[in-house]
Amino acid sequence: MENLLMNVLDFSHACEIFDNTKKIPDEDINFILKAGKKSTSSFGMKPWKFLVITNEELKAKISPLCSEEVQISTCSHLVIFLAEIENSDSESKSSKKGFSAEKLEFYTGIYPNHPEDSCLSNENMYSWPARQTYLASGHMMTAAAIKGIDSCSIESYEKENIEQILGLDTSKFQIACILPFGYRLNEQSCLRKESLDNTTEFIK
Repeated sequence: MENLLMNVLDFSHACEIFDNTKKIPDEDINFILKAGKKSTSSFGMKPWKFLVITNEELKAKISPLCSEEVQISTCSHLVIFLAEIENSDSESKSSKKGFSAEKLEFYTGIYPNHPEDSCLSNENMYSWPARQTYLASGHMMTAAAIKGIDSCSIESYEKENIEQILGLDTSKFQIACILPFGYRLNEQSCLRKESLDNTTEFIK
């Protein structure tokens, strides 16, 4: 089991260009999306929504707004992670998740004050749920690798312009992460193997 996981993680890399002639089967993309849906999140709130784009014209409009990243135009499926802004108060979020009255009362009391009123300012109304989407994206990239599907997290993009193209009501949802999926056109370069000593410090 350990070797299987390491092999999956070795397969996963930032794919530089996808083979645009290959499309991900519905059952596989659904597997990837379910992995994201099942992801953990702070307080179990899962404050996200996934937009799955396969329309070639729409991808072509988005690509120039992502520093002309070729992954956008060549991928099979483009997943845009939206951070949920609407209903960011504790009571509405907790009730939305179907919590019991007792659990709802607990979260209503603790959630607004953790950490340091993290969800009360306009900036943090976005930053907190946006951070949670990265947990889901990690699950989805690993799920994709299990299926032999590549991905590449895109960090350089014009947030407001893409939101306008998508016609988003930004009082409800805002873009937090962009993640294309597909099949690699070229083999990945040799992985640089690093020991734990280079990245980890144990404090005893």
